[in-house]
Amino acid sequence: MKKTASAHWQGSIKQGKGTISTESGVLSKSPYGFNTRFENEPGTNPEELIGAAHAGCFSMALSLQLGEAGMTAESIDTKAEVTLDKDGDGFSITAVHLTLHAKVPGADRAAFEKAVQNAKTGCPVSKVLNATITLEATLET
Repeated sequence: MKKTASAHWQGSIKQGKGTISTESGVLSKSPYGFNTRFENEPGTNPEELIGAAHAGCFSMALSLQLGEAGMTAESIDTKAEVTLDKDGDGFSITAVHLTLHAKVPGADRAAFEKAVQNAKTGCPVSKVLNATITLEATLET
């Protein structure tokens, strides 16, 4: 399976503007630029998109892991906080912190924790990131 996304950029780093689009059309010429990345202006940025991808991927992976352990989640809510730090060569994504709130009726805590850890390490987005990934999980039964 292959999925595509594209970016268009015009101008210098600080004054330039760009758009990001996805094959599915969910993003269609969504604006991004220095101001949306570093100055909290409206629009998106690469770190936000990585966070969305990671939260979504982890949530699906957890659903799979729970199912394999005989559990079904009523709800899985995951937030991904992506850290972008300045380094000697510019900037690097150094960490992602996942915050999970899951409602899994009748869940066994040990089996839930194992499923969470398996999802954290097994999700394809986790595997592609060269960053420290931490996780805080809350289980509601």
